[in-house]
Amino acid sequence: MADIRENVLSVIDGMSEVLNKNGFSSVNTQQDNVFAFESSKGTLRITFDENKIYLFTSDGSFEDTPEDAYKRIALSLIDSESTAADIRYISNDFSETVESKFGAKTAVKKNNYKAPPTISKAAVKGGQSYDASTLASKICQVYPELRQAFRDNANEYGEFLPEEFFTKHANALIVDTIKKNDPQTMKKLFNILNEIYDDGSSEVQDIIAVTILGELNNDTELLATCVDYMNDSMAPVVIAVNKYLASPGGKKARKKMLNPPPYKPKKEKKKGFMASLMEQQSNLQQ
Repeated sequence: MADIRENVLSVIDGMSEVLNKNGFSSVNTQQDNVFAFESSKGTLRITFDENKIYLFTSDGSFEDTPEDAYKRIALSLIDSESTAADIRYISNDFSETVESKFGAKTAVKKNNYKAPPTISKAAVKGGQSYDASTLASKICQVYPELRQAFRDNANEYGEFLPEEFFTKHANALIVDTIKKNDPQTMKKLFNILNEIYDDGSSEVQDIIAVTILGELNNDTELLATCVDYMNDSMAPVVIAVNKYLASPGGKKARKKMLNPPPYKPKKEKKKGFMASLMEQQSNLQQ
């Protein structure tokens, strides 16, 4: 129970901005599983049991409101195994509920942002190409904990920035999957990568071969593991990219990738990394 209580305290800490801006201050309840906050607008009461956390409210003061007079306005699952992402979700959900109830305008980050639009299989059959948003959306099917970061990315910048999403959030999970080499997860992951690579735009092919699988750092064992799952169109490109990134010129390119310039709104598209690499190889062969 102590671990659950610590997670509940983390939820409350995540609500601090909305509580402060609405004038709520903590009230001593003398109960380990009950937290209360009072303001001139009313009272909030947060309670928890073995696997749930509840948010109640009343229009009166804490001292004058009997327990059975509170109205429940939010409920979520929580336990000792709840992750940081779970806690952030609950904090945002409860914060939005408090904001809606008491009317203060805060800068709380919402958890119900719409994800960027994606390309369907039907659209691809009609001639469109999978894009970076679609790749990220499908990766979130393998790693549900990435969904909030996916939504936040597009809403923070006004457009989806795949490099930021994959390098800061998704790549670590993908590389960890490859290292563990669990057949079921590997098959699920590479079914997505193979499909998107074959029917994707040049940008999304760059992201798969360079931004994501370039993170294997030319590790021959990890590459050999991936070859068992990669299709024939993607495998040679991924191997070539890893070899290039391990070369002196590739190491310079990697430094630029790891230290991108400050974000600026989109301008006219330039050649992708893969297109430039293939052009260089073509020139060397002539």
